[in-house]
Amino acid sequence: MLDLNLVRVFTAIYETRSVSGAADRLFITQPSASYALARLRSETNDELFKRSRKGMEPTPTAMQLYKVFKKSLTGIEKAVAETRIFSPETSRYKFRLALTDLGELLLLPKLITLFRNVAPHIQLEVVPVDVHKLDEWLLTGRIDAALCSRNESVSSAQRELMAYERYVCLLNVGHPRIQDKLTLDDYMQERHVVVAATSGHHIVEDRLKEFGLEREIALEVPHFAALGELIASSDLLVTLPSSAARIYARRGNGRMLELPFHVPNQEVFLYAHTEIGDITAKTWFYNVLRIAGPTMIDP
Repeated sequence: MLDLNLVRVFTAIYETRSVSGAADRLFITQPSASYALARLRSETNDELFKRSRKGMEPTPTAMQLYKVFKKSLTGIEKAVAETRIFSPETSRYKFRLALTDLGELLLLPKLITLFRNVAPHIQLEVVPVDVHKLDEWLLTGRIDAALCSRNESVSSAQRELMAYERYVCLLNVGHPRIQDKLTLDDYMQERHVVVAATSGHHIVEDRLKEFGLEREIALEVPHFAALGELIASSDLLVTLPSSAARIYARRGNGRMLELPFHVPNQEVFLYAHTEIGDITAKTWFYNVLRIAGPTMIDP
C-alpha cells in the first residue's frame, strides 16, 4: 500500500512546482521531501518531475497521478477535518491575510471589530500583497487568504468575487489649474503620483497605454498610506479607487473628480486554499471574509 505521506509530498511538489516549497508547506525538511520523491519515483517507475527554469515540471504520468491523488487526499483530509471542532470563541489560531495598505485602510477596522465580538483570542497577521508571489504564498501556506484585485497568476486557489472598485482622480482642494471638471488635456498635462504595480493597481496605466498615452510620473510610492498628505501639499494628481479617495476627501486631504476617460471597474477577489493546512480553521476564516468583505469594501 502506498504511504499517504508520500502522496502528500507528491501533491505539494506538484502544486508548488518545488521540493523546497513542498517542504515548507508540509513543515518537513527539504531532504525529507527529496527522499519521499525518490521513493515515489521507485514505486511508480517514473521520473515524475523534471527540473526546468519554471521549477519542477510534471511528466505525463505525474499529471495523471495528480488527478487521482488530489481527489483522494482531499476526501481523506475532509473526512478527518469533520471529526475536529473549531471553536472561534476560544481558539488562539493565528491567521495570515495578504492585503494592500488600501485594504488595510478599508477593511481592518471592521474586521478587527468582528473578531473581537466572535473570536476574541484569534490572532491576525497582515502581510503586504505582492501580486507576483501570491500563488506561491497560498500554495505553501505562507498566507491563509488574500483579498486583492484580480490576479490571473493565482492558478488553482478557491476564489470569490467580492466587490468592484471604481477609479477616480484625487487632487488638491485648491489646485491652481483644475476647477470642477477634469478634461483629458488637463489630466495629461499634469504630473502624477502612482502606486507600485506590485500592489495590483496598474489598470489605469494599462488603459492609458491602450490609448497610446503616457502621463508624466513625478513620484512612485510603494503603498497608498502617504497619498493624502502628498495631494494636500502639492499640485500632483493621483488616480485611485473611489473608496479610498472618499476617505482622503473626508479628511480634507483632497477632492474627487471623475476621470476624463473610461477605466473598467477593478474586480476585488478573495483567494484561499481552504483544503491546505487546518481545513476547519481555514474554512471558518474564509467564510468570515466572505461575509464581511462586501460590507467592508466600498465599490
